[in-house]
Amino acid sequence: MLCVLQLLSGLLGNNATLVFAGDAMQHDRQLQSARKDGGYDYSRYFTHISDYIQNADYAVVNLECSLGGAPYRGYPCFSAPDAFAESLKTAGFDLFLHANNHCLDRSDAGLVRTLDVLDRLSVPHVGTYRNQAERDSHYPFVTDVNGFKIAFLNYTYGTNGIEPRGNVVVDYIDRQKIRADIRKAREKGAEIVTVCIHWGVEYKLVQNKEQEDLAKFLADEGVDLIIGGHPHVIQPMKVVYNARHDKKVLIVYSLGNFVSGMRTADTRGGAMVKVELHRVNGKACLDTAKYKLFFVQEPEKGGSYEVIPADKDHLIRKNVYPLFEKFESNATAIFEKHNIDVEKDAWKWIPNVLIPMFVEEDAEK
Repeated sequence: MLCVLQLLSGLLGNNATLVFAGDAMQHDRQLQSARKDGGYDYSRYFTHISDYIQNADYAVVNLECSLGGAPYRGYPCFSAPDAFAESLKTAGFDLFLHANNHCLDRSDAGLVRTLDVLDRLSVPHVGTYRNQAERDSHYPFVTDVNGFKIAFLNYTYGTNGIEPRGNVVVDYIDRQKIRADIRKAREKGAEIVTVCIHWGVEYKLVQNKEQEDLAKFLADEGVDLIIGGHPHVIQPMKVVYNARHDKKVLIVYSLGNFVSGMRTADTRGGAMVKVELHRVNGKACLDTAKYKLFFVQEPEKGGSYEVIPADKDHLIRKNVYPLFEKFESNATAIFEKHNIDVEKDAWKWIPNVLIPMFVEEDAEK
């Protein structure tokens, strides 16, 4: 174990770990269960997954709702309590994505209030803006993660037919605009360019041709990490070699739901993807990508929703265990059939220490 920890210590400054999660939502049944003493309590939502999030150097989540204020509502036009965003920050997320089909659910005012809340929480966010001047001054978003300069770009296919009425800006998928944003990100010094994109067809476990074509466009434009959401179910992940830029590119078609009130087996869980970056001859590049499955457990009376990693299945109640098994079986089958060089994360996580499973197995011999 000591040798492994020494090796990890020696790599500090030359490696960075990113974690991406899917759609964070608030349906009516979630709002009802979170209502406590006149407020909203999400303190138990992420208890079992927060170590995984916090042990990353940088963690990203898709906030798929507005924080439009009361009255709070779920589907079809979401407005979640501010406490929900606070709980995501406490869980360890460093960046919130907001370009998704529900960002305008409370129209321009709801979008602006969402940004106001995130600013008050000191949480960086991308994908929506109060006006064009704000976008021009803040975008592309480039940040330093453990010595790596990384750009995070965010786009959505649409906003459910709700259009901006005033000055607010939503980053819709537009190849010409995306190409310009990538160029500007490189000009700002980005070594790694990440595009988080809201696309695809809901509830389909495999990507479609439109997603594949857009992913190829992004890779050919020099994007390093392509992270998809929107279908509310997982879709395949792959690491491919891009000859034009002589580098590996990660494509994640859909991470599925992170937390929601959806009830079918495939929508009751999702995946997080953990990305390891490293340097080769001083150049930043993708090293490995791995996934972790998790399941969203509905509360018993008076309880709370909980996001439970699949490897902590002892925490899942017997009455919902068959649903968990179906989710895990379906997701695993898709990944085993379609994934390329993205395998299940086999690391054991304990607070502040990262130990691979093979170390524990060797120690037992």
